[in-house]
Amino acid sequence: MTIRQAFFVALMSCATAAGAAQAQTYPTKTVTLIVPASPGGVIDTMARMLAQNLSTAWKSQVIVENKPGATNQIAAEYVARAAPDGYTLFLSPEATFVVNPYLFSKLPYDPEKDFTPITGLISIRQALVAHPSVPANTIKELIELAKKKPGELNYGTFGVGSSGHLNMEMFAKTTGTKLTAVHYKGAAPAFTDVVAGHIQLVFVATGSAAQSAAAGKVKFIAIGSPKRFPRLPNVEAINETVPGFEAVSWFALFGPAGMPRPVVDNIRNEVVRILNDPQVRETFLERRFFDPTPTTPEELAAYIKSEAKKWSQLVRDAGIKIK
Repeated sequence: MTIRQAFFVALMSCATAAGAAQAQTYPTKTVTLIVPASPGGVIDTMARMLAQNLSTAWKSQVIVENKPGATNQIAAEYVARAAPDGYTLFLSPEATFVVNPYLFSKLPYDPEKDFTPITGLISIRQALVAHPSVPANTIKELIELAKKKPGELNYGTFGVGSSGHLNMEMFAKTTGTKLTAVHYKGAAPAFTDVVAGHIQLVFVATGSAAQSAAAGKVKFIAIGSPKRFPRLPNVEAINETVPGFEAVSWFALFGPAGMPRPVVDNIRNEVVRILNDPQVRETFLERRFFDPTPTTPEELAAYIKSEAKKWSQLVRDAGIKIK
């Protein structure tokens, strides 16, 4: 071994030891959990549940800071520029990493180089919901209706490039149908207009539509998970009629690039413990129809790559672009 090689090994050993020591004492100050959305939504609710449980476990304050706007870019840039010490974390939906790079010609962050993947958090099965006046009750009937009336069926989105938009574009592509998008600034106004009958269809989180569906204000056509949802056994999965189709949103936890692995493992282990806690699963996740999806950092990184390949192809094929 040369002197240079020996120096490098010693340097790496010191870095590893320092990271391990940091992990043993972490956290020693307030941890900030950055959320790219306004208070009150799904992602904010998830973040506040995590913050409360992490604060209790660590006996140190974890706070949520909302940084909405610019399709998650404001929050993402903030985290990308933060110190990689574990005290600034990012609870992000999939769009930040697998959609934005293909929608926008330029981003203020690099989704591959500027972040440390920590763990997956939850997935949410999306439901294809219709106003009761729509003369279709199954995916097969909806496809037949759409083919008889190309472009006449409209659907709400949460904005150009949102999950509600891309899921419907994927549905149209795989079924050979043509549907008309009506863009809104969020899921709530889009869903409200389906209830009111102003628009006909929307892809929305299953739990968000369950109460209105039970009251007869809307109807489930199908859900986007690979299999039927046990809590809604009479609602078909789109996959039954359109093999391979999936409409599932997911959320994961990240930090800035360069975080010490022992600190990453410390955070991940505690988050996984929370997600597996029976009380959390019963009182928080199951009531909202959320599925816990903890992963290793490597599994999360690999999943992001596979999702990016899927959605980048759709964005290109559909010609969706935001300058």
